[in-house]
Amino acid sequence: MRWIIGVALAVLLLSGCGSILRLSYGQGPTLAYWWLDGYLDLDGEQSARLRDDLDRWFEWHRGAELPVYADLLARAQKEVMQPVTGAAMCGWRDEAQRRLDVAVERAVPMLAALAVTLKPEQLRHLEARLAKGDAEMRADYAQADRVERSRGSFKRTLERYDNLYGRLDEAQRRSLGQLLAASPFDADRWLVERERRNAEMVRTLSAVAASGDIAQAQAAVRLLIERAQRSSRADYRAYAERLTQENCALAARMHNLMTTAQRQHARDKLKGWEEDLRELAAAPANGGGAVTGETAR
Repeated sequence: MRWIIGVALAVLLLSGCGSILRLSYGQGPTLAYWWLDGYLDLDGEQSARLRDDLDRWFEWHRGAELPVYADLLARAQKEVMQPVTGAAMCGWRDEAQRRLDVAVERAVPMLAALAVTLKPEQLRHLEARLAKGDAEMRADYAQADRVERSRGSFKRTLERYDNLYGRLDEAQRRSLGQLLAASPFDADRWLVERERRNAEMVRTLSAVAASGDIAQAQAAVRLLIERAQRSSRADYRAYAERLTQENCALAARMHNLMTTAQRQHARDKLKGWEEDLRELAAAPANGGGAVTGETAR
């Protein structure tokens, strides 16, 4: 369900640089609509209502949530210069999850209203699009060649660290490779869980669409959101929790290997993102796409 509920946060947090962030967020309702339409092949009536709902959701999100994100980034700028623990990293993860929960809950009525209108052919389109996404993920994350799989994992993770801290030196890269090699992450297991969740989502949405009951639809959407965050299978929940703790520890160990200059680079990035969010929050809803003369971060 995350593909349908995390639209705004993906637009906001995955942009990667200031001017692109402002431009992307300003176009958020349009980008979110086209993303959803790609999965559901919406008709004219559905499209009109969804566009209105997305406009209202982004208007709320801009005013209510962006200032909160900016405050969190201001706090992070102070902490990023100091050593951290795995527990502290998990604390930041939990804070991010709380903000996501708020944003998603606000989207439940919109998603439920759309779900009850879905037609059988749209659900088949969704199923096919999800299957395509699963195949793409398998090609990217679960290559048969284990060396290639490890290289892909290292490259993706290194890009995130280089983006935040600046280029890692050779010793830091070796440490990252060793930590990733020891990680309990199992791409095959993750993909099986992803496929199960996608199948559950299609079944649930099919039942909701057949019933046409909006209260049932809202309950179903909330359940799917819960399942996206916490598996219904006890063995996978235990695995996911262990992986979370290991990832927090890995992030802390890597942070503590960073030089003062690299931490300052991270602080500057966080400061830039904070300023971008405050600018977005203060801008009129239809003016968020305006880009100032500032260069991309």
